Amino acid sequence: MKNQTFEISPANLTFEVVQEILENDVKLQLSEESVQRILKSKAYLDRKLEEADKPIYGINTGFGALCDIEISNAELSKLQENLILSHACNIGPEVPGDVVKLMLLLKAHALAKGNSAVQLITVQRIIDLFNHNILPVVCEQGSLGASGDLAPLAMLFLPLLGLGEVNFEGKRVEAKTVMQKFGWEPVKLEAKEGLALLNGTQFMAAHGVYSLLKTFRIADQAEMIGALSLDAFDGLIEPFMENIQRIRPHKGQAQTSAHFRFILEGSEIQSRFKKHIQDPYSFRCIPQVHGAVRDAVNYVADVFEIEINSVTDNPTVFPDDDQIISGGNFHGEPLALALDFLAMALSELGSISERRTYRLIAGERGLPEFLVANPGLNSGFMIPQYAAASIVSQNKQLCTPASVDSIPSSNEQEDHVSMGANAATKALKVVLNTEKILAIELYNAAQAMDFRRPLKTSPFLENFLKDYRKEVKFVEYDVLMYEGINKTIEFLDITTYKRL
Repeated sequence: MKNQTFEISPANLTFEVVQEILENDVKLQLSEESVQRILKSKAYLDRKLEEADKPIYGINTGFGALCDIEISNAELSKLQENLILSHACNIGPEVPGDVVKLMLLLKAHALAKGNSAVQLITVQRIIDLFNHNILPVVCEQGSLGASGDLAPLAMLFLPLLGLGEVNFEGKRVEAKTVMQKFGWEPVKLEAKEGLALLNGTQFMAAHGVYSLLKTFRIADQAEMIGALSLDAFDGLIEPFMENIQRIRPHKGQAQTSAHFRFILEGSEIQSRFKKHIQDPYSFRCIPQVHGAVRDAVNYVADVFEIEINSVTDNPTVFPDDDQIISGGNFHGEPLALALDFLAMALSELGSISERRTYRLIAGERGLPEFLVANPGLNSGFMIPQYAAASIVSQNKQLCTPASVDSIPSSNEQEDHVSMGANAATKALKVVLNTEKILAIELYNAAQAMDFRRPLKTSPFLENFLKDYRKEVKFVEYDVLMYEGINKTIEFLDITTYKRL
């Protein structure tokens, strides 16, 4: 990106662009076209308010079940401010800083499309928060994913009013203190702006994008680690052959099999004679399981790419059509279903990984029990498998779908909700858990491979192991195993290999 700046425009965001923005501290600015769209929609709304002879929902009325109460023009600004204040009841653990940054980016991108009738200064101040890494305190709990993410978005935008708290320069401080540091006056919200800020799916969407960016990497690493386990277990390459995938042509299955053939090309272990003729499902059915996960992830990614390029506040204005429409684009059902699906898919990736870990420590195919030379005196890799099993079980619990639940709110005006925010926060937990499970598998697989020496695996995996062994050493006798696991998690988190 030119000068490490991304220009918000009507063009669609992509996962690649979002990842570059987050990883390289890219700054945001509005394109001239976006500026003109924002100004046009705001001017249109102002004109309609002057001409209005009847109430317009959310602009000169109350909200939700109070939609029939008309508000005078003199109180419109106070109405929007009160909306932010009353809805700021977001509680629980704080969400990660990168998720908050994504919320700011996605809201600015949506408002810049010109269907929300907000002031230019409002969008610019959101961009200012992003560019200076002033991250409002946003917590996990409080959104129904119904009229969008009302409570967390209220927390996100309290600083525009000089209220709430932010994380800035490593400290949690009052927003007004940081505002004063930069010489920023509180934004005086005008008609509809409170709704434009709070209605929307940016909490769910930001969690989904953040989870997917991690998942793209995890899916590739799962296949490198799975291939290493296969070779360390002296497993068979036949289930990964192209012809067997051709007669059941799921895209993900074919892709996973191709990855394994590529990763294991040139392996001495694969080229030698094997006495056994069949592997357990956790190895033999990797194409079917990992492949199905890939297909699920691709579906979820398609849903989220549509969402992050959508307008999801309400009501929406269409200046060229001379229309103001109160609809339901804020409803999180598409995201809730997709997030539940993502959690289930990643849970399966972790589940089959733990089974491979178990087979590596079971004393099969010439490997020592628990992957130590002197079992009994040493417990070796016995307990890391316990840890993996525990996390796998937790993932299963987290995979109870949120999207099938609904509790009516706002005096039954909002009588069906998505619970997409709950789906979002638990999906992220499953993603992070799966990374830990895969790290435990890698810890075991690398240890098992060292018991195969002097045989070598493929050149690809030998290079991977060489880098890994710089961070995590072979275990000769009992050590603090959590240290090796944590170092492996860090290794996977910072290691970037060319996408498979």
